[in-house]
Amino acid sequence: MHETKYPQPGKQFQPSPPLSLPSLNSNISTPPIPSPQFSVVPSLSPLSQPTAFSPPPISSLHPIIQNSTSYTSATNNNPPTPPHNSNSHLFSNHQPNSTPPMQNTSTSVTIHTPNNSTHATDNTSLQMTATSPPSSSNSQITPPRPTRIRAPNPKYFGSPFVNLTTRHPVSTTLEPASVKEALRDPRWQSAMEEEMAALRRNQTWTLVPRTSQTPITCKWLFRIKRHADGSVARFKARLVARGFLQQPGRDYAETFSPVTKPATIRIILSLALSRQWPLRQLDVNNAFLHGSLSEEVYMVQPAGFVDSAHPKHVCRLHKALYGLKQAPRAWYLELSRFLISTGFRKSRADASLFIYAHHDVLLYFLVYVDDIILTGNNLQAINKFVSQLTHRFSVKDLGALHHFLGVETITHPDGIFLSQRQYILHILDEYKLDGAKEVATPMSSSSPPLLTDGQHAADASNYRKALGLLQYLAFTRPDISFAVNRLSQFMHAPTNMHFQGVKRILRYLKGTINYGLFIKRCASLPLTAFSDSDWGGINDGGKSTTGYALYLGSNIISWKSAKQKTVARSSTEAEFRAVANASAEVLWIRNLLSEIGIRLPTTPRIFCDNQGATHVCVNPVFHSRMKHVALDFFFVRDLVENGQLMVQHVSNKFQIADILTKPLGKSLFEHFRSKMGVSDGTSILRGRIKA
Repeated sequence: MHETKYPQPGKQFQPSPPLSLPSLNSNISTPPIPSPQFSVVPSLSPLSQPTAFSPPPISSLHPIIQNSTSYTSATNNNPPTPPHNSNSHLFSNHQPNSTPPMQNTSTSVTIHTPNNSTHATDNTSLQMTATSPPSSSNSQITPPRPTRIRAPNPKYFGSPFVNLTTRHPVSTTLEPASVKEALRDPRWQSAMEEEMAALRRNQTWTLVPRTSQTPITCKWLFRIKRHADGSVARFKARLVARGFLQQPGRDYAETFSPVTKPATIRIILSLALSRQWPLRQLDVNNAFLHGSLSEEVYMVQPAGFVDSAHPKHVCRLHKALYGLKQAPRAWYLELSRFLISTGFRKSRADASLFIYAHHDVLLYFLVYVDDIILTGNNLQAINKFVSQLTHRFSVKDLGALHHFLGVETITHPDGIFLSQRQYILHILDEYKLDGAKEVATPMSSSSPPLLTDGQHAADASNYRKALGLLQYLAFTRPDISFAVNRLSQFMHAPTNMHFQGVKRILRYLKGTINYGLFIKRCASLPLTAFSDSDWGGINDGGKSTTGYALYLGSNIISWKSAKQKTVARSSTEAEFRAVANASAEVLWIRNLLSEIGIRLPTTPRIFCDNQGATHVCVNPVFHSRMKHVALDFFFVRDLVENGQLMVQHVSNKFQIADILTKPLGKSLFEHFRSKMGVSDGTSILRGRIKA
């Protein structure tokens, strides 16, 4: 008899407690951080008992490795049981589910099982309809039709959250495909009128007679804005210009506009948590319309709103309408001028981060197009600045941070949980895999996809689209980074085997749909990195794969999985190139931290599992193997000599970056996944999922 295992309704989210390290050496007065009940300073413990590993002296190791504990791995391919005195997270086998239950638990809700799920209810309803007697007006006797309705396979529909997805589909309301269709719906017509009213308020254009310059066309876009739980928030209509019709030198020149790096967002979140600062979220209405145009741009009148008195006139644009090539740059320049005039300065490490530092007040303003995160050490100063910003631009104050760039941010007593659950539901729904069988890993370790696997896929564009969606999902899911990077190498000519690889990632995401990235509250913020390389790896060209993971405190803030540009002649060379790439990222993050006033308690360290590469970073050894390596990689040695960086050897049992260089088995994959902060947030999400 088939037995289906269901999630335990009472299972709680067990994040790792904050670091218990000395506080930062900062001049800013901050409220004291409560002492945790048990410490999870990242420490090192292998999956199996080390045999011939001789670690460096304890005094020379990073503090997060000094508390490492060794123990024998479990049998039957099960993850090993952590010791009772383990106080680690990143470098141990401490799993979130094995931690003691928290005292303050969230209110539980009813979880639907197959006995009371909507599938059973729907089946009962269908059976009643099929077996109901014929109408009395129809005296003709017809042969009975089969009334048996096959129940859904509990293997696919047993999970309570899959049932919730089926009952509450992502696309219950369709978006109109044309203006004519939209005008027939009062809700969309109201959204279009609201957009036109905003354009008039901003004096976006004036109607003028046609000139010799050919006007560009425009288009209406319709989107349903949803809440974090998938319910409809509002109907949004946006008028965009067809900027691809613009010609350089005639109606546009410069187009570059900076975009904040994901690592900067995670750094700001980690800093705000460690200092217990409020996180404020703002949204600018029609942000691009605040940017002024210096070029002469003409556009036809929008469909459905043609001026009856001047139907032949065109729109002379004065503001940067969405879709114009220079629109993002115009908005960024306008916002930058305002922020600088109010006392902010632009970060040199990330131009999307603005810093206000006067007397004892520190404010950080992070902008991604029209989405804004604001934090600082003075709530009164934050409120005053929000008032100034609202007076200058049309801004919505969304209160505490809750939903940023499609990522749901859920506040927890120990930190912030970042979830893209609704985004995963959207992808599964689009590719009709919401009922697929789940898998434990995103890529098979026994048969990874090769360069020439099978017959070419019929729809290469659909393959590219799927990988584009998954690349954005990797913002909170570093556990899929290697699989996505590997499959992205075949975009030019994907095969059916590669498409099966994409489907496997989606099946893995279905089984881990409630997983997300947990950012913990840390008392100290040391900068640590792990770099690794899979030399020669998968044999389809000989190029190695580089992977690195950077941590601020015990929070992962940056990671990368990428194929190296050249073929390495030895494992030492491949590992050294990986260390060099990680060093460049460490140097950039160190400069950013210095700008925002974070003083690192220790020298940044990079852990590498190749002894040859470790020696090369310190001394000019292995000259015969390394003399052909480009000289720019040797800046690592300069950083080490100047005391700005430390490179240390670590056993491959502790190499977290291994998950970014090769497909791993289930036990090892889950072990390193937990060390990257990817946790099961079922108990947190349960209260936010509507049945």
